[in-house]
Amino acid sequence: MKICQVEKTLVSTNRIREMGHKPLLVVKEKSGGRSVAVDAVGCIPGDWVIVVGSSAAREAAGSKEYPSDATIVGIIDHWKEE
Repeated sequence: MKICQVEKTLVSTNRIREMGHKPLLVVKEKSGGRSVAVDAVGCIPGDWVIVVGSSAAREAAGSKEYPSDATIVGIIDHWKEE
């Protein structure tokens, strides 16, 4: 699991069928790296979130067959970036 901050929504209207219509967000890691994550919990820009990867990301997005390697599984209520 990683702690990331949601930066913005990523709009992708042309997708493979398996992705469905799940929201995609750009998240920033504390190290400064950015990635795209599936939003499974309803985040907004600025939220600090918990992101899972690998097979956990696919299952959290809804299926072991879902093509995701990063899925947001929780919004952090209190977090101070150090």
